[in-house]
Amino acid sequence: MKAFLEKFKYHGLFIKMFTVTLVSIISVSLLTTLVMMQMSERLFMNTFSITNGKIINQVQTNFESFSYSIVTATNNVQQSGTLKSFLTDPDERSVPTLKRYYEANTQIKRIQSGVSAYPVNMTITGINGRSHSSDSTYWPRSIEKLRSSKLTEQALQEPRRILYELDQDSMTPDNNSNAVVVAMKTLLERTSGQPYGQLYIAIREKDFRKFYTSFTSGGNDVVILNQAGMIVSSNRDQLVGTTVPELLTYAKQIEEQQLDVMDTTAMGKSSLVLSKYLPTYDFYLVNLIDKQQVMSQMVDFKLVVLISLAIVLLALIIVFVISRRLTRSLTLLARQISRVTKNDFNNYTSVTGSYEIKQLGNAYNYMLDELNDYIKRLIQTQKDQRNAELSALQMQINPHFLYNTLASIKILVQQGNKDKAAETINALISLLQNTVSNISETIPVSQELVNLKNYVFINHVRYGEQIRVNYFADKDCMGAHLPKLVIQPFMENAFFHAFHERREGYIYVLISREGDSLICEVVDNGVGISGLSNGEAGAEVDGATRENGERGVHSASHFFSGIGIRNVHDRLTLLYGEGYGVTIVSDPGQGTRVKIKLPLLFE
Repeated sequence: MKAFLEKFKYHGLFIKMFTVTLVSIISVSLLTTLVMMQMSERLFMNTFSITNGKIINQVQTNFESFSYSIVTATNNVQQSGTLKSFLTDPDERSVPTLKRYYEANTQIKRIQSGVSAYPVNMTITGINGRSHSSDSTYWPRSIEKLRSSKLTEQALQEPRRILYELDQDSMTPDNNSNAVVVAMKTLLERTSGQPYGQLYIAIREKDFRKFYTSFTSGGNDVVILNQAGMIVSSNRDQLVGTTVPELLTYAKQIEEQQLDVMDTTAMGKSSLVLSKYLPTYDFYLVNLIDKQQVMSQMVDFKLVVLISLAIVLLALIIVFVISRRLTRSLTLLARQISRVTKNDFNNYTSVTGSYEIKQLGNAYNYMLDELNDYIKRLIQTQKDQRNAELSALQMQINPHFLYNTLASIKILVQQGNKDKAAETINALISLLQNTVSNISETIPVSQELVNLKNYVFINHVRYGEQIRVNYFADKDCMGAHLPKLVIQPFMENAFFHAFHERREGYIYVLISREGDSLICEVVDNGVGISGLSNGEAGAEVDGATRENGERGVHSASHFFSGIGIRNVHDRLTLLYGEGYGVTIVSDPGQGTRVKIKLPLLFE
């Protein structure tokens, strides 16, 4: 609502004209559409039923042609002495049996050629237990299951009729693609009328529906119903095998009352229902017409909408051209000025319009120039202040560290250990060179490791080698850059506080890559830290204590610098953002793990 009022504030006249025009055009368009739909529906009711009635007659003709072919094939099987002998002769000798199978196969192929226009499978079974199928893969039913199936029971109950039914055993709950419609006939002795076998002619439902699918379309469906209300075939796969009693009721009403069409609700939709009884099959041929879907096909609502939109657009263009010339420059300037309060200081305006508006635009742009210049100076001042603070931290080299280191070198010289004294001097020189240089400079991991090793070497010279230090660095990370004096404060903290009550211990330095981040870890097996929230980024260690000993970063004669752990975390956060910094995990008596997360940079 607030955003709408903001737009209305700058475009009041335009929105009023737009609203009046839009309401008028929409009203006319809706009225025209309603009248057209009513006229179309009346025309549809008068003509569509006549057209589909003729189509149903054509579909009935197709079914009768198929039925005639089935009747002819059934008669040929009934009259074939070869097939009768094959189904009744009990002789099981191998040679005569093979001959009869061959003769039966020949007869079946000859008879099936009469229905070659349709993709069907013929299967015969006899009272002697023999059976034969023209194509067992087309309808893969077990003969034993077929003998005891409902299909056979129905054929035996009415042995003198050809019965048509859907084989429900050929379907699965999720797949109707293998559904089969079967024509069944009991084979009878001519004289006694006793059954000696069964004939099954199977056609897949997807082939059976070809008799009518060419006459169907979206919203114009056909279903074939048996006397139980079950859908034997339909152009809609999901309906095959389902039972819809209401459709059977409509079909019987249309047949009994001799109606051309019934306007009702079928399967939850407003529909026109046409029906034709197929006596040969004992099926009902039902045509369902979804009025809403068919009407949407007859009337192109999208075209109506597009035409209405085109009219609206034309009216809007005319209104826009007239009003824009009067208000464009002033509206633009008002918008630009309002955005300054949202910290958008680069939102300059184009200076157009009358003399008065040009003067306002020039003054506004000049104000933005002055404001941006002031912001740049302020940002630079803040950056300089931050660098000065970081530089002061880095330059806090403890003079006592230098005095004591030089004293240790003096002792080495006095003891005659000149080589170790020289190594200590070189280590001190290298360490100082890499700590008093430019604050903005970063160094590769390889150089940081050299600095750490120099620092550790000096401490070993001063205090002995009871605390062992090992380094584990991924080769792929050796060229990655990081600020100087990032790892050293944690090494120093571990040296002088982790082993307060222990004479020996170890410190591990681990450097690895984790995605786009460089991970540096310092791990010791010292006394641990109490009063610390484990895993807390930038945890304050200055106030936490080791067991039976202080662990902090307070200045002392053995410290190299005054850079504390909080200083390191704040420094990384200032340089790289809140996603980077220091995380410490420690349990009293179990040691401490310091994890330093930095961006992986190779420049």
